[in-house]
Amino acid sequence: MMKKIMKVGILAGLIAISGYFTNTDAQSVSGSIGKGTVTRGTPSRATVVLSVPGGLHVNSNRPSGEYMIATTVRATSNGAKIGAVSYPRGHKRKFEFSEQALNVYEGRVSFGFNVTVPAGFKGNSVPVRVVVKYQACTNQVCYPPKSKEVTLTARVK
Repeated sequence: MMKKIMKVGILAGLIAISGYFTNTDAQSVSGSIGKGTVTRGTPSRATVVLSVPGGLHVNSNRPSGEYMIATTVRATSNGAKIGAVSYPRGHKRKFEFSEQALNVYEGRVSFGFNVTVPAGFKGNSVPVRVVVKYQACTNQVCYPPKSKEVTLTARVK
């Protein structure tokens, strides 16, 4: 009987742990630069999308809680100039764990920035490395911050 109780306890613990990792790793990051092609010397708009599954939210870039970790997008490239990131407005939501409404993102969230390849750029394509850092939360608890990385590539003409 004791062995059966231990097996059930271990199984329940494994299910709980797998649910934790599934929920907090469920966010995805994707994006593109222009329509896949950039022209030397001309800015092109890049878009990065953070997809947050139902039941979760992430703090906005300007969270209203003092200890909340802001969502940030950092883009870098060797050979291209990267402009400032445009962050969308979050929306205010009240959660069980907070006394005040918090500024959050939910669902699909798009961030934009310009990519400019210099006129003298040597090469046929330009890669842009993007790192999105966020803190995912449920209605009851916030998880440790995570980062997701994606490399966007565009053909240079």
